[in-house]
Formats: sequence, C-alpha cells, structure tokens
Amino acid sequence: MIFGITLILLSIIAVPSLLLSKKPNAKELLEKIEPYQGWIGLICCFYGIWGIVFSILKLGWISTFPIWWGTLLAGNSIQAILGFMLGFGLINKYVLSKNDGAKEKAVILREKLAPKQGKLGLIGIFVGIWMIVANILFF
Repeated sequence: MIFGITLILLSIIAVPSLLLSKKPNAKELLEKIEPYQGWIGLICCFYGIWGIVFSILKLGWISTFPIWWGTLLAGNSIQAILGFMLGFGLINKYVLSKNDGAKEKAVILREKLAPKQGKLGLIGIFVGIWMIVANILFF
C-alpha cells in the first residue's frame, strides 16, 4: 500500500498544472514544496528502483499473484522515472558528478522523458490508486 501512496503523492507533484486547474489555492502549497522537490524526486527515484528490484526478487509471484506482481512492477517503474525527472538536478550533482559520460546520457534521457512528464504523472495517479485497491483486494 505504501508504494501506491508514495506514487500518488509523487505524481501529484509531477503534474502541478492538473492540481492547479482543480484547486486555485494549490499554487501556494506547490510553492512551499518546490524547494524540496529535488530531494523528494531523488528519494522516490531510489525507492522506485528498490521497488523494481523487489518485484524482480519476488518473481515467483507471477504464478500466484500475476496482477499484483505486474502492478507492483509498473508502479515502481513509473515512480523511478518520475523520481528521476523531479530529482534530476540533485542526481546530476551528487550521483553523476564524477562521470561525464553518465552525465551526458542522463541529460539525453531527461530530454526524451520531459515531454512525457504530465502523461506519466496522470498514469502514476491511476496506477497508484490501483496499487492501493489491488493491495486491499489481493492481500
């Protein structure tokens, strides 16, 4: 359930235009979160990567819980991507600072993913909700 909740929160941060269109006073909240957005993205990126590793370690669930396993892998993949996009500046600064080749590849990857951030955020909200529902239904 925690994977779904963090994915929903991360997706809301990644799609501020959607939140602003629904609640006009959300701009103040987003401005308060903005200084921490990079750290939230960095933590969620590593948390999503851990979730991908976790789902690979639980590969045996495919035979017993195939829907839940696929949901877990999809949700954590989206979380890792959105976390990477939001925490790109800090990842570049702290993780990739000594390797120029990795920095260039990360910039290219960021340029490819940036136009899809809004769509990934919306998908992340729906997958996060489904992760919570699936957790209640299957466990």
